[in-house]
Amino acid sequence: MATRPLRDGVISNYTVTEKMLKYFINKICGKFIFSPRIMICIPSQVTEVEKKAVIDAASQAGARKVFLIEEPIAAAIGAGIDISKACGNMVVDIGGGTTDIAVISLGGSVVSESLKVAGDKFDEAIVKYIKRKHNIMIGERTAEDLKINVGCVYPKIQDTEMEIRGRDLITGLPKNVTIHSSEMLEALIEPAMMIVDSVHSVLEKTPPELAADISDRGIYMTGGGCLIDGLDKLLQSKTGINVMIAQEPISCVALGTGKALDNLDTLDRRR
Repeated sequence: MATRPLRDGVISNYTVTEKMLKYFINKICGKFIFSPRIMICIPSQVTEVEKKAVIDAASQAGARKVFLIEEPIAAAIGAGIDISKACGNMVVDIGGGTTDIAVISLGGSVVSESLKVAGDKFDEAIVKYIKRKHNIMIGERTAEDLKINVGCVYPKIQDTEMEIRGRDLITGLPKNVTIHSSEMLEALIEPAMMIVDSVHSVLEKTPPELAADISDRGIYMTGGGCLIDGLDKLLQSKTGINVMIAQEPISCVALGTGKALDNLDTLDRRR
């Protein structure tokens, strides 16, 4: 089970998270005699207060013991990377709300960074661009469709287009307009470059030996946000390092958490 930290107001979101966890526990376990042990994914760089809030919410929801695992580590495991070795691996996990960047070695994060620029910010950028450029208001679902179908952050060889319908801000009536991928490039390049800059910042803080490993092994991208057309090419062109998208990028964190659960008894003995 994976969840985001209660970063946008720990107190206000505590009850919501507790109810959500309780629902999933009841759905999976039914009326259980013994309380289950739970592993929860959290973004890197969360505070101790946020960690405690997640643990308390899970405990109140019925968990016997709660284990936390950072999302980049879970993503790396799900991508098939052997994180136990002494060599360095870089993972860029782009989800819906946050992007987590981490250099992993010997089973833990050596350098990490988390920023609130991910899939949702890409959608917001598209909504703002369509409003500014075409005087049309569109919803999040239309923005998502644009992002998936014609969105890009690296110039395409052939320009593609998609027709959308929104509300004309001048007349207030529905209006159709055709959007090209070149326009999406203009709309999405700013948030994409924020992710690239953060990757560059993490590389600058990485120890030389691990940086050399990353240069040889490449950067792994996971999460649904990495599927935006050209994001891997943009990152590769800006860093000079080979960038690879995991086989199942959307499921990597969940798969990695499942694999980590196989070693739950080992983790329990270490505590």
